[in-house]
Amino acid sequence: MLRAAVQRGASEWWCLGDLVGYGAHPRETLRTCAEEASRCLAGNHDLGASGRIPLDVFTANAFAALAWTREQLGPEGRARLDALEPADPGGPVPLFHASPRDPVWEYVLSVGQARDALERVRAPLVLVGHTHVPVAWHHGEDGAMRRVGVDAGPIPLDAGRWLVNPGSVGQPRDGDARASWALLDPEAGTIEVVRTPYDVAGAQGAILAAGLPPGLAARLSGGR
Repeated sequence: MLRAAVQRGASEWWCLGDLVGYGAHPRETLRTCAEEASRCLAGNHDLGASGRIPLDVFTANAFAALAWTREQLGPEGRARLDALEPADPGGPVPLFHASPRDPVWEYVLSVGQARDALERVRAPLVLVGHTHVPVAWHHGEDGAMRRVGVDAGPIPLDAGRWLVNPGSVGQPRDGDARASWALLDPEAGTIEVVRTPYDVAGAQGAILAAGLPPGLAARLSGGR
């Protein structure tokens, strides 16, 4: 995905959280995100891995994966995660792992939730993650709130305010197994959700070889 972003002309990249918690390479992923992303958030799984959220609030598969991840990261890795926060509201584009109302847990899935998010942060564009589903919401100057399709190329960031979820790199939930990310072009005034193929079978094999729950591997190929 990072190679694809560079090829598309990206000059920097941001991470909206959940660096670890499902995959078989938490140390490498954490190192890459912490050292290379110009803005990096903690997701709920990162907070679980660092010890800030108790593991018993997660599903059985996530619990097992996070317990394994904690051991893999060791004290140094957990301290690195502990330095990250689930929200970064500063700058021209506020970032939240889940939502402005609840940066850790809220899934923004409905028109009402998207409207509430934009009411709480008065910025032209707000980015969120957590659902693992790419989506764009537009609050027009006429007061109407609408969901905008994300699979038809660059989206013009028309007048009004926008809430965009770029999807997920590695654990999609919309039936598309490819990595999903977004390319923001401030000069053109557009944002585009991009799908990048990756070695799904290799990721599945690594998960199984690590002894993680098989369901975490199986779901990758179906994008669920």
